[in-house]
Amino acid sequence: MKKSSSSSSLKIDRKTVERNRRNRMKGLCFNLASLIPPQHFKDAKKEMISQQDQLDYAASYIKQQKERVEILRERKEQLQRALGTQSNEMDSMTVGSRSPLYFELKDLGSSIEVTFVSKLKKNFMLYQVISILQEEGSEVVSANFSTVGDKIFHSLHAQVRTHSLYE
Repeated sequence: MKKSSSSSSLKIDRKTVERNRRNRMKGLCFNLASLIPPQHFKDAKKEMISQQDQLDYAASYIKQQKERVEILRERKEQLQRALGTQSNEMDSMTVGSRSPLYFELKDLGSSIEVTFVSKLKKNFMLYQVISILQEEGSEVVSANFSTVGDKIFHSLHAQVRTHSLYE
């Protein structure tokens, strides 16, 4: 009799474990689907889509985001090369005194922060940096500067134009 009660308790335990596993998977699928923007579900209502379709949409969205990251990475590298090339061109034209003393480019995901320092009495062309950012698909959303002694500290924040990636 003990054997039958222990085997039935094993069945109950297996059922409970399986039910818990299914509930956990359902919760994880729900969490994943909640991270996908609604516009990615193409005319379908997120609540009405089967779990399998939700997973397919999520996989598609992740793939698109991966491609977007690669495009943005390439743009960043192009921008860094372009800014480096411009500085080298300035040096080769013996106008090195116009290039910045310090230059830093930070990738902040969908935005870029450009920080540089130039001398106060040297004619540094800020518009060239802005035009390079715009040519590479960014939109400058803020530009600040402050003067300390004979140096000017510049800070630009540019947002990557996302609408042009998939049009």
